[in-house]
Amino acid sequence: MHTMEDIIRRMSSQGLRITDQRKTLAKLFSETQGYLAPKEVYEYMGKSYAGLSFDTVYRNLRVMEELGVLEQVIFEDGGKFKLHCKEHDHHHHMICLQCGMTYPITYCPMEQTAVPEEFRVVKHKFEVFGYCKACDQEELAQGGQG
Repeated sequence: MHTMEDIIRRMSSQGLRITDQRKTLAKLFSETQGYLAPKEVYEYMGKSYAGLSFDTVYRNLRVMEELGVLEQVIFEDGGKFKLHCKEHDHHHHMICLQCGMTYPITYCPMEQTAVPEEFRVVKHKFEVFGYCKACDQEELAQGGQG
């Protein structure tokens, strides 16, 4: 799912009404490689839609996540959204904290997790945060610790 048309088709096939605002959201996420904070999306949308509320933007992000169009990851500074991976198999991510580059983890750690009988898992998330090679070298060159 990369193009704006693919995103709109997915939303429509899931029964979501396609408004101009949702088309704009589809365009934004089709053109963005990394993660976007809700505030960034709100500021982008506000340029085209005067009087748009933050709640409306956030509600649309959540709906798009529920439909599998977007995925949300919780960073230290809050939740951010990005276009859902085009990979269909269940997987998790390693995420660069600097540039947002993501790498798939091809096996699921839940397979190695001992779940107590009295607990029923309904969903899970697993992300590993660090620095990609380019960002790590940049950090080291600036005197940081990698």
